[in-house]
Amino acid sequence: MSDLEFLEELEELSSAEDFLEYFEIEFDQKVVFVNRLHIMQRFHDYLEKAKPSMSSEENEDVLKDVYKQLLTNAYQDFVESDAITEKVFKVFRMHEPQTTFVPLDSILE
Repeated sequence: MSDLEFLEELEELSSAEDFLEYFEIEFDQKVVFVNRLHIMQRFHDYLEKAKPSMSSEENEDVLKDVYKQLLTNAYQDFVESDAITEKVFKVFRMHEPQTTFVPLDSILE
């Protein structure tokens, strides 16, 4: 199986449970039921951070191991915490204090 086939297999997966089962990660259905979107978004975020260090020449086993570890990390984030604390989506960060720069020139005009 080539890396392309591995990525094509991933495209066929449609739910958080599908991904967890594909990578043979044990999971608590209650955790996934409540946090499925957060888990998948965190997994996506972790993949984006890891992309620069992943080589296109990585063999399939290495690539699968990296994906499995990142998904495990994403899932564990929500086993040990919750969506409000993790703030994966922007809506959870909207009420945090915002910093805005106002140049002194605009105040004095």
